[in-house]
Amino acid sequence: MKPAPIGQQAGAPDGIIPLATDGDGHSSTYAGMNSAIALGKALVDNLGQVLLGTHGSLTAAAIAALSGGHLLIEDVPGVGKTVLARALATSLGAELSRVQGHPDLLPSDVTGVSVFSPDTSSWEFRPGPVFAHVVLVDELNRTPPRTQSALLETMEEQQVSVDGQSWPLPRPHLVIATQNPFSQRGTYPLVESQLDRFALATAVGYPDAAHETQLVLHKGGKFALETLQPVCSTEEWLWAQRATESVSVAPAVANYAVELCRTSRSAPGVRLGASPRAAIWLIRSAQAYAVLSTRAYVVPDDVKAVAVSCLAHRLVTDEGDDGIGKAVQVVRSLLEATPTPRP
Repeated sequence: MKPAPIGQQAGAPDGIIPLATDGDGHSSTYAGMNSAIALGKALVDNLGQVLLGTHGSLTAAAIAALSGGHLLIEDVPGVGKTVLARALATSLGAELSRVQGHPDLLPSDVTGVSVFSPDTSSWEFRPGPVFAHVVLVDELNRTPPRTQSALLETMEEQQVSVDGQSWPLPRPHLVIATQNPFSQRGTYPLVESQLDRFALATAVGYPDAAHETQLVLHKGGKFALETLQPVCSTEEWLWAQRATESVSVAPAVANYAVELCRTSRSAPGVRLGASPRAAIWLIRSAQAYAVLSTRAYVVPDDVKAVAVSCLAHRLVTDEGDDGIGKAVQVVRSLLEATPTPRP
């Protein structure tokens, strides 16, 4: 069974491609792919114990973990955005480093700061919470733009620069940010360069009545976090990312992804279309979706399945900051209008 196109309902994948060798003893590639597929399946299943009935957001979280991209979760308070981040960190065998967004948060509160040590008579760098495998910035759009910009270098270059020196971040490194809708009080819209650094954006949404009743009865949600177990170590997570990078992409499929991004730049009602970075992450996310679909190659349907979550949050429409609905419509129109390559 295929994973859910992000934002839709479906079950988790349940197959593994057969282990094989190419005759030259290169079976390690297949073994790595099998491990990545198994990890992806276990990850979605594990997350499903915590967030009930929200398969699209679980798929987005698994894709972010496998592709090495960062994840933005936008939704109203109380639907489980933070719980999803905690469940993902626990499942990946990593300790979650949490930063609560608020108007007084300083850049150094995120990246770290240099302090003078009387013992050594020198300045020493004290790493901030961003120095972790999984970093949750809760309510990112409640922080002012100056603090938001502290994440630009960390998310793109995997390092922090302070006082003329650079410190590398742990690998793998995943930033999960949540934000409340812009219509709520006390929010600062994320700038285009910040949004473009998130590989995917998703919404958790409200559960149906049956799943909401289960949550009320302490089944799932934060109550399930207490007994949730890791499905891998951080080293195995990194190996799975490298295996996902090796998923085969045909030139025709790559051209299809690029055409979607290029067409978005001249689409009606769009002031700023998808960047070349968006095309890169569209393919990398499609590779992860292929892994979740138990395949070692990307097909056009993989690109279609992740297109909305990869592209919509990057588009600036005539409706401005409240135009995410319009951006989603634009991406869906592009998918209908752009010819799908033949196999």
